[in-house]
Amino acid sequence: MSSARLLHASPNSSDLARPTTLVIAVDEPKSPPSSVVPAKRTVNSSPIRASSSPGLASPSNEPPRKVQKLDPLQRRVPAKAVNTTVTPTGVPVLKVPAASSSVALPVRQAMLKTLYEHFVALYEQILSSHPNLAAEHALKQEQEVYATANKFTYRNAMIQSVAAIKRRVPPTSISHPSIGTEGDIVARAQAQKSISALRVTAAHLEPHITPVDVLKTWGYVVEIPPGPGGSQPSIQGKPIKCERCGELFVVRALEEKDSAKQECLHHWGRHYSRVANGERIRAYNCCSKDVSDKGCVQGPHVFYESEPETLHLRHAFSRLGASSSSSSSTSPSEHLDVAALDCEMIYTTGGLRIARVSVVDGFANPVFDELVRMDDGVQVLDFNTRFSGITAEMYAERAVLPLSSIRQTLSMVGHALENDLKTLRLVHHRCVDTVFLYPHPRGAPYRRSLRDLAREHLNTAIQEGGGSTGHSSLEDAIATLDLVRLYLINNSKAGPSSTPTSNHAPKKSSTTTHSASSSSTSRPAFGPRGSRPKVTPLSNFVP
Repeated sequence: MSSARLLHASPNSSDLARPTTLVIAVDEPKSPPSSVVPAKRTVNSSPIRASSSPGLASPSNEPPRKVQKLDPLQRRVPAKAVNTTVTPTGVPVLKVPAASSSVALPVRQAMLKTLYEHFVALYEQILSSHPNLAAEHALKQEQEVYATANKFTYRNAMIQSVAAIKRRVPPTSISHPSIGTEGDIVARAQAQKSISALRVTAAHLEPHITPVDVLKTWGYVVEIPPGPGGSQPSIQGKPIKCERCGELFVVRALEEKDSAKQECLHHWGRHYSRVANGERIRAYNCCSKDVSDKGCVQGPHVFYESEPETLHLRHAFSRLGASSSSSSSTSPSEHLDVAALDCEMIYTTGGLRIARVSVVDGFANPVFDELVRMDDGVQVLDFNTRFSGITAEMYAERAVLPLSSIRQTLSMVGHALENDLKTLRLVHHRCVDTVFLYPHPRGAPYRRSLRDLAREHLNTAIQEGGGSTGHSSLEDAIATLDLVRLYLINNSKAGPSSTPTSNHAPKKSSTTTHSASSSSTSRPAFGPRGSRPKVTPLSNFVP
């Protein structure tokens, strides 16, 4: 709006009767309506300067004010529906259409934040390696509750979920039972119940028995090597290449304080590839050092032999066959037609030899778990406790059974079973190997570790023993049988599985070299939680 102001000019002597009138248009600031609230003032880049002329009136020096219209009836426009995301602080954010949610979004977001905070507290020990796990599980848990609740029961259901999270045991690994939402835990419990209820029989395994030609391709000994077995149980006094560091050494028995126990500088872990600064580097997983660096631990020199003829010289191979003596002395109810097997090995003057055998039946009940005494003339070089779980004291007290006493007619289940059979010096053709049931994505000759399979399919943590506790063959045998049970449950309607028929011989498994264990485990004593299982009479295992 403009208004006219009248300004009188100075009187003129020639025209006093008629003064001159000057009209100047000046913009007046508009008065804001009653529904407008002034916002924060901003500095105008070009304010109107006051006139230096005393005769001109200056308008206000204040810049025009910006205003923001407020409508009490106006509501926030819902955001476009997108996937849930995570804010930089880690708190998940729900971004869903407000109209599609039966519960107010602010209420859901507040409860989601509470869930997230409790998952963060629960996963404190593993968040460094899995930083997004708490946010992912908080989002999933909120969705589970929302899907089963309504606007009246939602809040109480969320409170119950938070209380259940607070009661969980803090996990120490990603495969811990406390990991996951309430739905995940219930589903795992139901799956484990189904697995535990299944008794594996020979009829279950019959469609999955691996053909002999495939066994041979994967390194199984399918025929007894020629010549007399056990004629050279030890090579003490002979030079051979160290399996750990590659140096040549003379095999000899080591005394308790022998300096030779620290002569070998090596890496106990495996090498792997990683990318650093755009370059691919091969390093060891035990110390993260480059493969060209020297070892990270010291120990005695050891050696490993894999040729069937050489193994036959150290200890004779034999077949698993029917035995009239054992059949007559064993009732049908005691007969073991299915067994899951796992072994632990140690380094000796006769190479890598079996030191512990664990067998469970079709119900995963331990039926045999014993330490094995070495043959005469064979001395221990390294118990390799990090992997075998066997100490010198344990071996001295409990190793009473000779290897020749462990025999039985049965269908055998195992993981990388050829390693166990070689150390047992057994030739057996009725084998079900989880390497074939759960093949590696890249195919032969690669194979997945038992530890990875148990974590992925059973959500069970095994082989987590440290350097002082090592592994447990009994726990590995149970995990192997559970994998077979799960496979049978999932494929009950699919018929017999197709067995791998690769013509490529698989690489030698590192579990037979560095680990001194056929598949490795985590509990060092006899049986779960250190308990000694009930052992089947030896008559059931003697041919």
